[in-house]
Amino acid sequence: MKYNGPKVKLSRQLGVPLSPKASKIMERKPHPPGAHGLSRNRRAKISDYKKQLVEKQRLRWQYNISEKQMLNYYKKSSLKTGNTSDNLAMMLECRLDAILYRGGLARTIYASRQYVTHGHIEVNGKRVNIPSYQVRVNDVITVRQKSRKIECFNDAVKFARPPEYLAISKPELSITLTAAPEREKIPVICDFPLVIEYYSR
Repeated sequence: MKYNGPKVKLSRQLGVPLSPKASKIMERKPHPPGAHGLSRNRRAKISDYKKQLVEKQRLRWQYNISEKQMLNYYKKSSLKTGNTSDNLAMMLECRLDAILYRGGLARTIYASRQYVTHGHIEVNGKRVNIPSYQVRVNDVITVRQKSRKIECFNDAVKFARPPEYLAISKPELSITLTAAPEREKIPVICDFPLVIEYYSR
């Protein structure tokens, strides 16, 4: 189920900036929204379950995915060999909309999803309109030739600061996944073990 309310309010509630506007406002108002947002006692008594739930929600909204999708990612990551937290982080970060956003061709994860579904994005020269498409190492994500004159892409790329596992070509409006994303290097605010604990109850 998608959230259609104010992104700033949701950001303050989760303690995670979900948009450039939210980031600016949270510098002035880092506390949760509401009359009791500044109350320390309100946050002093938090159960283990609540901590796990909050981390799960933080992670889910940073990737703008539904609860059903999140659960499916957990199940798939738990079946893979290796650390479940690492597997979950890599699968989420390799979503096409996440790569597009992280690489700097979209200012928000919401915009990134829209660009993909509207058919503006190609992977290795072929148009892909599925936001959850799993990008692989050495895949090249580009803005379609017909879409490159759209201002939103050229405006977004000016602020691009991609992580080290992504290589961006600003003139070509392209991003290459050069290595599998490692959990410690993925720029999300989340305690992944708590998310795993939430789903493994």
